[in-house]
Amino acid sequence: MFTGIIEEVGTVIELQPRQAGARLTISCFSVLKNAAVGASIAVNGACLTAVELSEYHFSTDLAPETLRRTNLGALRPDSLANLERPLRVDSRLDGHFVLGHVDGTAQTVSLEPLGNENWWLRIRVPRELTPYIVSKGSLAVDGISLTVAEIADDVAGFTIIPHTYENTALHASRPGSLVNLEVDILAKHVEKLLHRG
Repeated sequence: MFTGIIEEVGTVIELQPRQAGARLTISCFSVLKNAAVGASIAVNGACLTAVELSEYHFSTDLAPETLRRTNLGALRPDSLANLERPLRVDSRLDGHFVLGHVDGTAQTVSLEPLGNENWWLRIRVPRELTPYIVSKGSLAVDGISLTVAEIADDVAGFTIIPHTYENTALHASRPGSLVNLEVDILAKHVEKLLHRG
C-alpha cells in the first residue's frame, strides 16, 4: 500500500521487451535505501516488484496485463517516472490510500500556468472511471495523490502546487501524454455494497 506522496523521480534506463511482458530498468537512489530483491516500488502508481537491485538502479518485470493497463509500455530511455516505496505501519498517511493497482490510463488535455508557480492540470478520464471521481475527492494520477478540483463530463481538473510540479514527473507532461489512474478504493467498495442491496 502507498500514499501517493512521490519520494523520487527516476529516469528510465531501458525497457526491454520479452516474449511475454517486458523488463524495465530505472535509475534512482532514494527509494533503494534498505531495499531488497522482492521489494515493492510504485512506478507511476503501479506496484511493481524489484527483481534486480544495484546502488543506483533497479529492474522490474512487467506482465502483459501491466503493459496493457498502464502507461509503462510507452516509457523510453530518459523518460521520467514517479517512484514511491510502500507505506510503513508507523508512517503518517499524508496522501490517501493508494494500492498501486492501476485502473486505467487518461490522456493529458493541458497543463497550464495559473501564476505564482501553480499549474492547472486537465485530463480526459475513461468513461468507466468517471463514476468514482468526485469534486474534492482523491485520485492517484501517475501515482501522485491529487485532489480533484473540478470534474466536468469526462475531464478532471487539478491545481498543481509548486512542490508537486517540481518534485514529480508532472512537469514533463504534454497534451496527449498518458497518465496512470487509480480511483479511490473506498468508492469501489461503496458501489459494490450498494449494488448488493
